[in-house]
Amino acid sequence: MDELKAPVTSESSEKPKEPLIVTVYDWLEVFCIAAILVILLFTFVGRMSTVFGGSMSNTLQSGDRLIVSNLLYTPERGDIVVVQKESGYYEDQLLIKRVIAKGGETIVFDFENWTVSVDGMVLDEPYIRRENKPMRSGDLAGDTVTVPEGYYFVMGDNRNDSADSRYQTVGFVKEEEILGKAVFRILPFSSIGFLK
Repeated sequence: MDELKAPVTSESSEKPKEPLIVTVYDWLEVFCIAAILVILLFTFVGRMSTVFGGSMSNTLQSGDRLIVSNLLYTPERGDIVVVQKESGYYEDQLLIKRVIAKGGETIVFDFENWTVSVDGMVLDEPYIRRENKPMRSGDLAGDTVTVPEGYYFVMGDNRNDSADSRYQTVGFVKEEEILGKAVFRILPFSSIGFLK
């Protein structure tokens, strides 16, 4: 004789529905973790910056969007850096300039011939925008400057249209005023790529 079997119910295979509050809480948790990661990324690894003005022409153009890295970074000669002055005329603006010399180094300018020497070595600067007139000396009293320890001397690539360390409004830049090195251009798309 055949035995009767109890019908199989699907109660055990159905998942109980989570209350809406639990789902909302889970999404908030994911969002908060993502926000914290983004904050940490931009605080310790890098940030975005926009070029304003023509002081870095022809290397950078006004409106270029850059990724700036500050992870384990120490400024080196030739680096394109973003500067935030602690006080003075430019304290509310980010400046994008090139590092020319660091503390203890002596700079000699030949304004007529557009050359800059650091500790007796003439810098190879194919990136500067030259004009058929002398390079501006700014507020410098002469053609020789020694950078104080703990500071940097920065200049724009468009030397005759750049507010930089030659002028008292910028002056020498403290290491802590350098937010990081510009490493990558993300806009415009036609110029996307790493910066040299």
